[in-house]
Amino acid sequence: MLINKDLCIGCGQCVIICPVHAIQLVNEKAKIDREKCVECAVCYRDSDCPTKAFKLEKLKWPRIIRNSFSSVVATHKLTGIPGRGTEEMKTNDITERFKQSEIGFSIEIGRPGVGAQLGDIEIFTTRLSTLGVLYEKDSPVTVILSDNQGHIEPTLREERVLSAIIEFKIPEHKLNAVLGIIREVDKIVNTVFSVGMIIRVNQDNAIPLIDVVEKEGFTIQPNAKINIGLGKL
Repeated sequence: MLINKDLCIGCGQCVIICPVHAIQLVNEKAKIDREKCVECAVCYRDSDCPTKAFKLEKLKWPRIIRNSFSSVVATHKLTGIPGRGTEEMKTNDITERFKQSEIGFSIEIGRPGVGAQLGDIEIFTTRLSTLGVLYEKDSPVTVILSDNQGHIEPTLREERVLSAIIEFKIPEHKLNAVLGIIREVDKIVNTVFSVGMIIRVNQDNAIPLIDVVEKEGFTIQPNAKINIGLGKL
């Protein structure tokens, strides 16, 4: 983002709305910290700047990747999919992406107010890749992996984003190993992250593997997503 200093009146509305605290008033003018800025364009769209002082910068590679991961209205340039992840975990009743005895995982790294560097992803993916996890092929994170060991393109590691989602699936017998990696990375990564799992319920409506997850010390908050009007022929 760019600010026209001649138009800025220092009202501070953009300072309040920035989700990563990248804007501050300096000498009664708004100033953007380019290292903190994730190019989400919230200040441009939603700060209601009274003088229209914000201007969209024509971003180049690799900085443009910040916008792809951080803006809610951006379409990822590499996948053609809007948003930070895919719809696979939300539409399993249609896609059948996750079958019986399979577990889907989403690990969202970063959050508004905190953000994350893409290098934080690599801390997870290099460890997960040793287990042979199957990454979702159209995920924005998957397409920036440079090899099957889970490394990220070196030019992208320092780029900062609002958040990014690692999506993958495993067979049930690898659950404990994945939970062990999550616990290990929790002590290393310098940001927040949240973990989602998708498991098909049993015929008796019981949710399998809850006892395994709880035994590993994780608190489960079961959720259901009901898609009204959707169906299969």
